[in-house]
Amino acid sequence: MKGIIYRSASSLAHDTGPHPESAQRIVAIEAELERLDWCGYERCDSPAAGEQMLLRAHPLSYVDAVRAACARSAPLDADTIVVPASLDAALHAAGGAASLAEALCDRTADVGASLHRPPGHHAEADRAMGFCLFNNVAIAALHSIEHCGLERVLILDWDVHHGNGTEAIFAADPRVCFVSLHEYPCYPGTGPASEQGVGDGLGYTVNCPLPGGSGDGAFVGLVEQLVVPLIEAFSPQLILISAGFDAHRDDPLASCVVSDGGFAEMARAVHRAAIAVDVPIGLVLEGGYDVDALARSLAIVLSELIGESTNLGADERDAPQVAAIAAAVLERPVFRAGA
Repeated sequence: MKGIIYRSASSLAHDTGPHPESAQRIVAIEAELERLDWCGYERCDSPAAGEQMLLRAHPLSYVDAVRAACARSAPLDADTIVVPASLDAALHAAGGAASLAEALCDRTADVGASLHRPPGHHAEADRAMGFCLFNNVAIAALHSIEHCGLERVLILDWDVHHGNGTEAIFAADPRVCFVSLHEYPCYPGTGPASEQGVGDGLGYTVNCPLPGGSGDGAFVGLVEQLVVPLIEAFSPQLILISAGFDAHRDDPLASCVVSDGGFAEMARAVHRAAIAVDVPIGLVLEGGYDVDALARSLAIVLSELIGESTNLGADERDAPQVAAIAAAVLERPVFRAGA
């Protein structure tokens, strides 16, 4: 199995100062991966996204607004700080995610990761928020569909914060099944189970809101009992993981308590399901703000996705809500009938 990682030094130049989403996140990740010989993945420098890539997910007026804000070092919202170098970092983050999708689509690699900042899943088509400028995972999914010719992509977002931007971009699009496991209520306040998509996309948005304090039982249970059957029912040609690590028990920005072993078992379950149906997997970095937990958990996940088990197990599981959530989703007509 071949793995590939896209990265860019531009991620370090996106200077947010004393902010949770800082360059130290990438420094810690790369130090840990270097220690582990990059978990056997080939490294590639990411190209900057061209305008056509961005316009698949964002209108030109928004792209121009981001360019102007970066040039002026004008924050895009109270949480989303930019400097002139932020534009280059955001373009490489989007370009790296799209390049990853393309490498997976043409089977240059079986598994891979786009490891950049700023993250992207809160960015809506015409609005930056939550540290995010361009929606990297959405750009990757749309590139795989519109450039590479795929018909079905599944996005699993296990960041502790709901991926509101990704949901909004694909709410009416049946080509993308969007599954979000997130703490609720929590920033950005979106993602109730009742939001299931609209129009032709009705049913393909799968929100799994979890109470604060949820840990391995809920997160691993939902991957095993919901995401794995969805992979079979939806039959995606590509799986993208919007991978935040802020559900970790050590993270300061939320209150979920997933362990290192919990992340290992989530990745292990997705890997096994993907192998069974011969579907490549791409990881796009989102949040994670305790840098040690972030770097360690990401390395564990990358090892599991490439088929090198870490032998870490999840904590004892007790999450009775999981079966009910999974059953309700899997009974939707779009999944009962097949995609």
